[in-house]
Amino acid sequence: MKLIQSRDNPFFKSLKRLAESGRERRKTGQTLLDGVHLVEAYEAAFGPVETLIVAESAQAGGEIGRFVDGREIIVLADSLMRDLGLVDTPSGLLALVSAPKANATVNRKKDAILIDGVQDPGNVGTLLRTAAAAGIEQALLSPGCASAWSPKVLRAGQGAHFALSIHEDVELARFMADYDGTTAVTCLDGATSLYEAKLDGIVAWVFGAEGQGVRPELIEAASLRIKIPMPGAVESLNVAAAAAVCLFEMVRRRSGVVSL
Repeated sequence: MKLIQSRDNPFFKSLKRLAESGRERRKTGQTLLDGVHLVEAYEAAFGPVETLIVAESAQAGGEIGRFVDGREIIVLADSLMRDLGLVDTPSGLLALVSAPKANATVNRKKDAILIDGVQDPGNVGTLLRTAAAAGIEQALLSPGCASAWSPKVLRAGQGAHFALSIHEDVELARFMADYDGTTAVTCLDGATSLYEAKLDGIVAWVFGAEGQGVRPELIEAASLRIKIPMPGAVESLNVAAAAAVCLFEMVRRRSGVVSL
Protein backbone atom coordinates (compact mmCIF):
# COMPACT_ATOMS: atom_id res chain seq x y z
CA MET A 1 0.00 0.00 0.00
CA LYS A 2 1.25 3.47 -0.91
CA LEU A 3 -0.19 6.61 0.73
CA ILE A 4 -0.20 9.89 -1.23
CA GLN A 5 -0.85 13.09 0.70
CA SER A 6 0.80 15.80 -1.40
CA ARG A 7 -0.66 17.66 -4.37
CA ASP A 8 2.87 17.82 -5.76
CA ASN A 9 3.09 14.04 -6.06
CA PRO A 10 3.72 13.12 -9.75
CA PHE A 11 1.16 10.31 -9.73
CA PHE A 12 -1.54 12.58 -8.29
CA LYS A 13 -0.72 15.18 -10.92
CA SER A 14 -1.17 12.56 -13.65
CA LEU A 15 -4.56 11.61 -12.19
CA LYS A 16 -5.57 15.26 -12.12
CA ARG A 17 -4.68 15.67 -15.80
CA LEU A 18 -6.73 12.59 -16.71
CA ALA A 19 -9.66 13.83 -14.66
CA GLU A 20 -9.71 17.25 -16.30
CA SER A 21 -8.44 16.83 -19.86
CA GLY A 22 -9.98 14.95 -22.75
CA ARG A 23 -6.76 15.59 -24.66
CA GLU A 24 -4.78 13.84 -21.92
CA ARG A 25 -7.15 10.86 -22.01
CA ARG A 26 -6.80 10.58 -25.77
CA LYS A 27 -3.01 10.93 -25.61
CA THR A 28 -2.54 8.27 -22.95
CA GLY A 29 -5.44 6.02 -23.94
CA GLN A 30 -6.40 5.91 -20.27
CA THR A 31 -9.33 7.00 -18.14
CA LEU A 32 -10.61 6.78 -14.56
CA LEU A 33 -13.49 4.68 -13.29
CA ASP A 34 -15.32 5.76 -10.14
CA GLY A 35 -17.08 3.29 -7.87
CA VAL A 36 -17.21 -0.43 -7.19
CA HIS A 37 -20.01 -1.16 -9.68
CA LEU A 38 -18.15 0.43 -12.59
CA VAL A 39 -14.88 -1.27 -11.73
CA GLU A 40 -16.65 -4.64 -11.42
CA ALA A 41 -18.28 -4.11 -14.82
CA TYR A 42 -14.90 -3.35 -16.38
CA GLU A 43 -13.26 -6.38 -14.78
CA ALA A 44 -16.11 -8.66 -15.92
CA ALA A 45 -15.40 -7.58 -19.49
CA PHE A 46 -11.62 -7.20 -19.54
CA GLY A 47 -10.14 -8.81 -16.43
CA PRO A 48 -8.56 -7.31 -13.30
CA VAL A 49 -7.53 -3.65 -13.36
CA GLU A 50 -3.90 -2.94 -12.63
CA THR A 51 -4.23 0.24 -10.56
CA LEU A 52 -6.79 0.71 -7.77
CA ILE A 53 -6.91 4.01 -5.91
CA VAL A 54 -8.76 4.31 -2.60
CA ALA A 55 -9.63 7.33 -0.45
CA GLU A 56 -7.89 7.13 2.91
CA SER A 57 -11.16 6.99 4.85
CA ALA A 58 -12.61 4.24 2.60
CA GLN A 59 -9.87 1.64 2.81
CA ALA A 60 -11.13 -0.13 5.93
CA GLY A 61 -14.54 -1.81 6.09
CA GLY A 62 -17.64 -1.25 4.00
CA GLU A 63 -18.17 -2.17 0.37
CA ILE A 64 -14.91 -0.63 -0.81
CA GLY A 65 -12.87 -2.22 1.96
CA ARG A 66 -14.27 -5.63 1.09
CA PHE A 67 -13.68 -5.09 -2.62
CA VAL A 68 -10.00 -4.19 -2.25
CA ASP A 69 -9.21 -6.66 0.52
CA GLY A 70 -6.05 -8.54 -0.43
CA ARG A 71 -5.39 -6.37 -3.48
CA GLU A 72 -2.57 -3.91 -4.07
CA ILE A 73 -3.88 -0.36 -3.73
CA ILE A 74 -2.75 3.24 -3.80
CA VAL A 75 -4.30 5.36 -1.05
CA LEU A 76 -5.10 9.04 -1.58
CA ALA A 77 -5.75 11.48 1.22
CA ASP A 78 -9.46 12.31 1.24
CA SER A 79 -8.76 15.93 0.32
CA LEU A 80 -6.86 14.81 -2.79
CA MET A 81 -9.66 12.48 -3.85
CA ARG A 82 -12.08 15.40 -3.62
CA ASP A 83 -9.69 17.66 -5.52
CA LEU A 84 -9.80 15.37 -8.53
CA GLY A 85 -13.38 16.56 -9.06
CA LEU A 86 -14.37 13.51 -11.07
CA VAL A 87 -17.98 13.50 -9.93
CA ASP A 88 -20.06 15.49 -7.48
CA THR A 89 -19.98 12.73 -4.87
CA PRO A 90 -16.84 10.58 -5.19
CA SER A 91 -17.35 6.99 -4.10
CA GLY A 92 -13.88 6.64 -2.59
CA LEU A 93 -12.67 4.08 -5.15
CA LEU A 94 -11.02 4.76 -8.50
CA ALA A 95 -9.44 2.53 -11.09
CA LEU A 96 -6.90 3.71 -13.66
CA VAL A 97 -7.60 1.74 -16.85
CA SER A 98 -6.98 1.70 -20.57
CA ALA A 99 -10.04 2.84 -22.49
CA PRO A 100 -11.30 -0.07 -24.64
CA LYS A 101 -10.88 0.50 -28.36
CA ALA A 102 -13.86 0.34 -30.68
CA ASN A 103 -13.92 -1.94 -33.69
CA ALA A 104 -11.98 -0.38 -36.53
CA THR A 105 -15.10 0.28 -38.62
CA VAL A 106 -18.75 0.84 -37.87
CA ASN A 107 -21.22 -1.84 -38.89
CA ARG A 108 -23.86 -0.61 -41.31
CA LYS A 109 -25.83 -3.84 -41.01
CA LYS A 110 -26.60 -3.58 -37.27
CA ASP A 111 -28.78 -1.41 -35.04
CA ALA A 112 -27.06 1.74 -33.84
CA ILE A 113 -27.59 4.82 -31.73
CA LEU A 114 -26.34 8.09 -33.25
CA ILE A 115 -25.76 10.92 -30.79
CA ASP A 116 -25.66 14.37 -32.35
CA GLY A 117 -23.97 17.15 -30.38
CA VAL A 118 -25.16 16.12 -26.90
CA GLN A 119 -22.88 17.97 -24.51
CA ASP A 120 -24.20 17.04 -21.08
CA PRO A 121 -22.14 14.13 -19.70
CA GLY A 122 -25.09 12.73 -17.78
CA ASN A 123 -27.23 12.64 -20.91
CA VAL A 124 -24.51 10.99 -23.00
CA GLY A 125 -23.91 8.35 -20.34
CA THR A 126 -27.62 7.69 -19.95
CA LEU A 127 -28.08 7.40 -23.72
CA LEU A 128 -25.31 4.80 -23.87
CA ARG A 129 -26.79 2.93 -20.91
CA THR A 130 -30.26 2.92 -22.46
CA ALA A 131 -28.93 1.75 -25.82
CA ALA A 132 -27.01 -1.12 -24.23
CA ALA A 133 -30.07 -2.11 -22.20
CA ALA A 134 -32.14 -2.21 -25.41
CA GLY A 135 -29.65 -4.58 -27.04
CA ILE A 136 -27.93 -2.07 -29.31
CA GLU A 137 -24.24 -2.85 -29.73
CA GLN A 138 -22.78 0.26 -31.34
CA ALA A 139 -22.89 3.98 -30.62
CA LEU A 140 -21.72 6.77 -32.93
CA LEU A 141 -21.05 10.22 -31.49
CA SER A 142 -20.71 13.36 -33.60
CA PRO A 143 -18.07 16.02 -32.98
CA GLY A 144 -19.23 18.31 -30.17
CA CYS A 145 -20.57 15.55 -27.93
CA ALA A 146 -19.26 15.13 -24.41
CA SER A 147 -16.30 12.73 -24.44
CA ALA A 148 -17.62 9.19 -24.10
CA TRP A 149 -14.68 8.17 -21.90
CA SER A 150 -14.80 11.10 -19.50
CA PRO A 151 -15.30 10.02 -15.86
CA LYS A 152 -18.71 11.68 -15.62
CA VAL A 153 -20.03 9.96 -18.77
CA LEU A 154 -18.63 6.66 -17.53
CA ARG A 155 -20.33 7.14 -14.17
CA ALA A 156 -23.69 7.83 -15.86
CA GLY A 157 -23.22 4.86 -18.19
CA GLN A 158 -22.78 2.45 -15.27
CA GLY A 159 -20.91 -0.15 -17.31
CA ALA A 160 -22.77 0.29 -20.62
CA HIS A 161 -19.52 1.37 -22.29
CA PHE A 162 -18.17 -2.16 -21.96
CA ALA A 163 -21.12 -3.64 -23.87
CA LEU A 164 -20.89 -1.19 -26.77
CA SER A 165 -18.57 -0.44 -29.66
CA ILE A 166 -18.23 3.33 -29.26
CA HIS A 167 -17.10 5.56 -32.13
CA GLU A 168 -16.42 9.25 -31.53
CA ASP A 169 -16.13 12.21 -33.92
CA VAL A 170 -18.15 10.41 -36.59
CA GLU A 171 -19.61 12.16 -39.62
CA LEU A 172 -23.16 10.99 -38.96
CA ALA A 173 -24.61 12.10 -42.32
CA ARG A 174 -22.15 9.90 -44.17
CA PHE A 175 -23.01 6.89 -42.02
CA MET A 176 -26.73 7.51 -42.54
CA ALA A 177 -26.31 7.76 -46.31
CA ASP A 178 -24.67 4.33 -46.46
CA TYR A 179 -26.75 2.59 -43.77
CA ASP A 180 -28.47 -0.63 -44.83
CA GLY A 181 -31.57 -0.19 -42.65
CA THR A 182 -33.92 2.53 -41.44
CA THR A 183 -32.50 5.80 -40.10
CA ALA A 184 -35.00 7.21 -37.60
CA VAL A 185 -34.98 10.70 -36.11
CA THR A 186 -37.30 12.29 -33.57
CA CYS A 187 -38.74 15.62 -34.66
CA LEU A 188 -42.11 17.34 -35.07
CA ASP A 189 -42.37 18.46 -38.70
CA GLY A 190 -43.67 15.81 -41.07
CA ALA A 191 -43.31 13.13 -38.39
CA THR A 192 -45.25 9.91 -37.81
CA SER A 193 -46.38 8.82 -34.38
CA LEU A 194 -43.89 6.41 -32.82
CA TYR A 195 -46.68 3.92 -32.23
CA GLU A 196 -47.70 3.94 -35.90
CA ALA A 197 -44.23 4.10 -37.45
CA LYS A 198 -42.84 1.15 -39.37
CA LEU A 199 -39.79 -0.19 -37.55
CA ASP A 200 -39.01 -3.30 -39.53
CA GLY A 201 -35.44 -4.53 -39.81
CA ILE A 202 -32.38 -2.83 -38.40
CA VAL A 203 -32.63 0.77 -37.19
CA ALA A 204 -30.14 3.57 -36.61
CA TRP A 205 -31.70 5.98 -34.10
CA VAL A 206 -30.59 9.62 -34.16
CA PHE A 207 -30.93 11.74 -31.02
CA GLY A 208 -29.89 15.36 -30.85
CA ALA A 209 -28.47 18.03 -28.62
CA GLU A 210 -30.27 19.54 -25.67
CA GLY A 211 -32.35 22.49 -26.80
CA GLN A 212 -31.89 22.51 -30.58
CA GLY A 213 -32.35 18.80 -31.18
CA VAL A 214 -31.02 16.97 -34.22
CA ARG A 215 -29.34 19.12 -36.86
CA PRO A 216 -31.57 19.93 -39.88
CA GLU A 217 -29.26 18.16 -42.34
CA LEU A 218 -29.57 14.92 -40.37
CA ILE A 219 -33.35 15.27 -40.22
CA GLU A 220 -33.34 15.64 -44.01
CA ALA A 221 -31.09 12.59 -44.36
CA ALA A 222 -33.27 10.34 -42.18
CA SER A 223 -35.56 7.83 -43.84
CA LEU A 224 -38.10 8.01 -41.00
CA ARG A 225 -39.27 10.96 -38.89
CA ILE A 226 -40.90 10.08 -35.60
CA LYS A 227 -42.72 12.03 -32.92
CA ILE A 228 -43.58 10.75 -29.46
CA PRO A 229 -47.25 11.33 -28.63
CA MET A 230 -47.48 13.51 -25.52
CA PRO A 231 -51.07 14.18 -24.49
CA GLY A 232 -50.01 16.04 -21.35
CA ALA A 233 -49.11 19.67 -20.81
CA VAL A 234 -45.39 19.18 -21.51
CA GLU A 235 -44.25 19.74 -25.09
CA SER A 236 -40.89 17.94 -25.05
CA LEU A 237 -38.80 15.35 -23.23
CA ASN A 238 -35.20 15.25 -22.11
CA VAL A 239 -33.15 13.58 -24.87
CA ALA A 240 -32.33 10.56 -22.69
CA ALA A 241 -36.00 10.08 -21.78
CA ALA A 242 -37.06 10.36 -25.44
CA ALA A 243 -34.46 7.77 -26.41
CA ALA A 244 -35.72 5.36 -23.76
CA VAL A 245 -39.29 5.64 -25.06
CA CYS A 246 -38.23 5.02 -28.67
CA LEU A 247 -35.75 2.22 -28.07
CA PHE A 248 -38.03 0.25 -25.83
CA GLU A 249 -40.93 0.60 -28.23
CA MET A 250 -38.63 -1.15 -30.70
CA VAL A 251 -37.81 -3.79 -28.06
CA ARG A 252 -41.54 -4.30 -27.35
CA ARG A 253 -42.33 -4.91 -30.99
CA ARG A 254 -39.46 -7.31 -31.49
CA SER A 255 -40.51 -9.28 -28.42
CA GLY A 256 -43.89 -9.94 -29.99
CA VAL A 257 -45.79 -8.34 -27.11
CA VAL A 258 -49.14 -6.98 -28.23
CA SER A 259 -50.61 -3.93 -26.50
CA LEU A 260 -54.17 -4.31 -25.25
